Amino acid sequence: MAAEVEVHATTFAHEALLYAGIDDFVASTATFIREGVTRDEPVLVLVGTHKIGLLREELNGDTDRVVFADMGSVGTNPARIIPAWQDFIDTHLRTDRPVRGIGEPIWADRSADELVEYQRHESLLNLAFAGAPAWRLLCPYDTTTLPDAVIDDALRSHPFVVRGTERARSDRYEDPPPRFDAPLPDPPADAVELAFDRDRLADGRHLVYCRAADAGLSPSRTNDLVLAAHEILTNSVRHGGGSGTLRIWQENGCVVCEVTDAGRIDDPLADRRRPDPKEPRGRGLWLANQLCDLVQIRSRADGTVVRLHMRHD
Repeated sequence: MAAEVEVHATTFAHEALLYAGIDDFVASTATFIREGVTRDEPVLVLVGTHKIGLLREELNGDTDRVVFADMGSVGTNPARIIPAWQDFIDTHLRTDRPVRGIGEPIWADRSADELVEYQRHESLLNLAFAGAPAWRLLCPYDTTTLPDAVIDDALRSHPFVVRGTERARSDRYEDPPPRFDAPLPDPPADAVELAFDRDRLADGRHLVYCRAADAGLSPSRTNDLVLAAHEILTNSVRHGGGSGTLRIWQENGCVVCEVTDAGRIDDPLADRRRPDPKEPRGRGLWLANQLCDLVQIRSRADGTVVRLHMRHD
């Protein structure tokens, strides 16, 4: 245990909790929370509402310094989770008192696209908080419902693994994290396509509006998708070589809007850092993530693809 205390005193400790079913989840996470409360450490718990209820019952009022929030709301889009942790740290972390958190963004009902992006989020946590003061983040994974491939990814994205009361370093951890530059699946054959440049930005907005409205998105979600697409189209004109290709289609209950250009995004956290309020530019990717349910980014030497997903109400 001495080595564990030493790690926590100097670094960000990102830990995968491998649990087997709901009883194991409650027992393991409640122990983690109680330990934080005993040490006077603020705790943020980001899990589903059902599990929040079970933990409140298990803790039986012993929730001093514990904040609960629904991951289904906070983490509707995975790019919103790192800023939520950053806000908690900025508010509560002190040099003489660490904080701790529990975050479960991955569960069995996630779609294939969502799983990829939430797994990417887990890897990006190590980069986002590499230079942060010490704090502990426990990420639960249900081994009874998640595929073996997802558990394997957890072992590669978390430096530490917890099983019951045992905690050890993961021998599969990858540092630095993978680049996630593998291409996305091709758009369907019926995707509508538009080549755009500075003079055709209005055409792009009009196309997104018409296709989203025709697909049955509500007026508010249609307008949100149009605004998000406009931000990405404008980024392509300003930073992606001045032109690109817009494609839009329906898939798995979503309207999907894709923008490709010849530019390159080198910062893997470009869409996860809260913009400087004094800087008028550099908000496009951030805004797209606040408006859309999922934003997929792939950037390679031959260009960048940004794919926006907006679900029906």
